[in-house]
Amino acid sequence: AKDAIVAEDAVALVDVDYEELPVVVNAELAMQSGQPQLHEIAPNNKCFEWEVAGGDVVQAAAEAEVTIKQRIVNQRLIPNSMEGRATIGDFNPGTNQVTLWTSSQIPHLVKLLIALVTGHPEHLIRVITPDVGGGFGCKISMYAEELITFAIAKDLGRPVKWTEERQENYMATTHGRDHIGDFQLTGKRDGTITSIQGDVYANLGAYLSTFAPAIPTLLFGLVLSGPYDIPNIRCKVTGVFTNTTSVEAYRGAGRPEATFVLERLVDMFAKEIGMDPAEVRRKNLIPPFEDGHDVATGVTYDSGNYEPALDRALEMIGYKDFRQEQEQARQQGRYLGIGLSTYIEISGLAPSSVAYAIGARAGTWESATVRVYHTGKVTVFSGATSSGQGHQTAFAQLAAAELGIPFEDVDVIQGDTDKVQQGVGTFGSRSAAVGGSAIHMSVQKIKDKAKKIAAHMLEASPDDIVYEDGKLFVAGAPAEAKTFQEVALAAYWFEGFPEGLEPGLEATSVFDAKNFTWPFGTHVCVVEVDGQTGEAKVLRYVAVDDFGNVINPMIVDGMIHGGVAQGIGQALMEEAIYSDDGQLLTGSMLDYAIPKAEDLPFIQTDRTVTPSPANPLGVKGAGEAGTIAASPAVMNAVVDALSPFGVTHVDMPAKPEKLWKLMQGA
Repeated sequence: AKDAIVAEDAVALVDVDYEELPVVVNAELAMQSGQPQLHEIAPNNKCFEWEVAGGDVVQAAAEAEVTIKQRIVNQRLIPNSMEGRATIGDFNPGTNQVTLWTSSQIPHLVKLLIALVTGHPEHLIRVITPDVGGGFGCKISMYAEELITFAIAKDLGRPVKWTEERQENYMATTHGRDHIGDFQLTGKRDGTITSIQGDVYANLGAYLSTFAPAIPTLLFGLVLSGPYDIPNIRCKVTGVFTNTTSVEAYRGAGRPEATFVLERLVDMFAKEIGMDPAEVRRKNLIPPFEDGHDVATGVTYDSGNYEPALDRALEMIGYKDFRQEQEQARQQGRYLGIGLSTYIEISGLAPSSVAYAIGARAGTWESATVRVYHTGKVTVFSGATSSGQGHQTAFAQLAAAELGIPFEDVDVIQGDTDKVQQGVGTFGSRSAAVGGSAIHMSVQKIKDKAKKIAAHMLEASPDDIVYEDGKLFVAGAPAEAKTFQEVALAAYWFEGFPEGLEPGLEATSVFDAKNFTWPFGTHVCVVEVDGQTGEAKVLRYVAVDDFGNVINPMIVDGMIHGGVAQGIGQALMEEAIYSDDGQLLTGSMLDYAIPKAEDLPFIQTDRTVTPSPANPLGVKGAGEAGTIAASPAVMNAVVDALSPFGVTHVDMPAKPEKLWKLMQGA
């Protein structure tokens, strides 16, 4: 069609005859005999069964003084990025090249998959992802529309555009979360946690998306012990097919689910033994370490010092005085609650060795090229792709600071497979830790070569050259310094280069970490539940996080604010609901509520700094922490507010009607 209106009119003329088949939308129900089967190769709709275990949970349960059991549901969510999915294909018959503009977090993988599926030569496929208006994980999948747009553009020899509407986005773009689990925590009366175990049904939707199996396994089960020293762990996850939209990563991807489970159980444990929730957390925190700590799930945390973040968050929220404030409010008929969430997250998704070990068959490194021009201006080419994280600013800031040149002299190019020859993409809070480290490595190569050139210019040994604040000079003789710009020009035009030193000043690096990064922190919030309507409102929110060394604090604060907003949304209002016959009942913003600015409190932030040994920058991922920590903090506060009514657990979302019924004893 020539435009969208004509296309919609044409669609209305198409009649489709179809037979309604029985469906199943609940993952636990789908496993039962007699339920509709989606795929012949998946009996009882079971896609996979995965288990992680460490220690001896059976013995821990037998010796337990306290046992907490709870079924916990992590509801299905819809990502709601500001920009939906869109793609434009354009075929050049003269060169046989097809260019695809698309809203994706993984342009190089899109290029590869198109080549594999269509057989079109990979070097004649160009994928461009301009500034993507939010991804949150739903754009790390390869979608049929990208392939179809590519194929039609090539077939017609004309540009073809496809843009989804918001209702299509809700129905067909991947969803997130959707876990049902039975969990058990054991401990001693003195507050020591001795074990945690769980059995989880993870709803995968009707078909596997690109990274779906990793989310309820690697990113959920391996972080189930959080920042606590829990010696005995077992978690079995069953991935299940249902007649629903495919489930993929959504901001946090597995880690919010694990943190919600753990932090709810810790609060219930504290309530059972009559101990302050903050003190239970403090008692079980892993002691400080700087270079690796093995946990029962088999992973190694990189570095951690958890107690200062807890102390600072409690101080900022006014924890010592809250119980008095709470009691006074109750006497006025107001129900206040306070909730904590002390989390750790697996981020900086990089180690290719781990990816291969779990069967991903894909490297998870990242690449960067740093090119210095004759005038000393610099372009950074990064395989990471921005979808609102501020890569252009942070990457330029990183390169400029290390080279000692003005920020304005650095340009950043990303999201174009013709300009950036190789890359993996943006997901799992990896851009700074992996992509930034690749930039750092390339900058070091630039500086090393610049020293050799300066040494030639100054008739000195490269070992005697000092690189400082964008100037290069012989140690002890700064007055004779050459500027970075002078060295850059000499790199291209200087005569008589030493043997083995080629003209030009450009370097490419690939960084593949040996470990993930493990950011952590404590979030605390105060919630008020209206006694008449059941509406819960977050009054105060404090976030104290540790992301190691921080490149740009303002960008990081923005990430925390956005993540907390999404976490509050899951806690209080968001839920994708299907009818029993498989129809999405929350297919628009009228039915699927997301938080507005007026629904959010002022979010106070602070940081501790524990550098990561897993990368040369000492940074840890920051993009998902707010979402990971917020939901359990809010829900713990809601349960605390409702404690006068005997409420011990509330599943998300804590909508007014649900809380009102609990307050009425219904």
